[in-house]
This record gives sequence, C-alpha cells and structure tokens, in this order.
Amino acid sequence: MGDTTLKEVRRILSSRTPRTFDKLSLMSAGVLLLLYPKEEGYSIHLNRRTGRVEHHKGEIAFPGGGMDPVDVDVQATALREAHEEIGVHPDDVDILGMLDQETTRSGFLITPFVGTIPYPYEFLPSGAEVAEILEIPVSSLLNPSLTEPKEQWVDNELVRYRDYRYGEHLIFGATARILTKFLDLTSHLLRAKVT
Repeated sequence: MGDTTLKEVRRILSSRTPRTFDKLSLMSAGVLLLLYPKEEGYSIHLNRRTGRVEHHKGEIAFPGGGMDPVDVDVQATALREAHEEIGVHPDDVDILGMLDQETTRSGFLITPFVGTIPYPYEFLPSGAEVAEILEIPVSSLLNPSLTEPKEQWVDNELVRYRDYRYGEHLIFGATARILTKFLDLTSHLLRAKVT
C-alpha cells in the first residue's frame, strides 16, 4: 500500500499549480515536509527549534531555512537545510511535489516541498538548531479533538487553517498553514494503516 499511496500523493501534488507570490522584499526560504510510512501509519517529521536559532525560537517547524548563495534553487535550500538540521542526505529524499508558498511574520517567503525517505532512518539532529525531533502520526494530526480552527489575514486574503496539538506541543503559524493545506489535499489517502 505504501508505494501506491505515495504515488497518489505525487499525482495529487503534480496535478495542481501551487500558489506563489512575487515578494522580492521577503527572504526566500525552503522547507521539507517529510512523509514516511511507519508501522502504525504515515508520519510527518517536525522539529522543535532550540533557543539558539535566530528566528522562531522553541517553535515546532519543518526542517528548512533561508536560501544561501550556494543553493541553485529553493528546493536545494530545503534539502540542504534538512541535511544540516537532521542529517537526512539529499540523495535519500524523493521529492513528491510542492505546496503553496507561505509568508512569515519574520519576513520569509517559504516554499514547502513534500518528500519521502526510506524508513527506518537514522536522524542526526543538530544540537545547535534542533531541540527535539517529532515523528507525528498523521492520525494524530487528523484527530479533530487535537486541532483548533483558525482564521488569519495573509497577504490580503482570509486563510482558514488549523492549529495542531501533539502532546505538550502546539503547531501554529506558517507551519500549521502548510500542514493544513497538505492534509486537506491528501488526508483521504493517509488515513489508512500502512500494510
């Protein structure tokens, strides 16, 4: 089932044109939404950021960050940052597609990429950037008792999304908007247990 499901996720993402912004005043950033099958179903990888990072200290976020001059494009940024933050080698990531761009209050224009990795995988978190690795089951993210509907004006558009609770953690802001978009597109595929 896993391979078929991931192929369908790729098909869904490639069949749509992601929303983009022409925001030259914002810093370009790339993030990687890692989706992979585990025994209990699909999981999504998130990090709790340390207090030593420059932006969004202590928040829950996807691996990612600002574009560097060495990056050929923003996808390369997302892959480089995932390698630096959690030790995922770019060659191990199969990019399934791209989601809508998001803006942050800290001045970033985020381009989110969805990828998958072979599992199990040995993550090597950077102590400077990652305080905790979270492998969150999609079933938890789809549990309505662990979500809270939100509305926010983003670039003159009212955006509806959900904040997510996972244990003591709250996933909010741009990360929650990216998660909501992804789950709205794929939850019908990801509800089933991986066999």
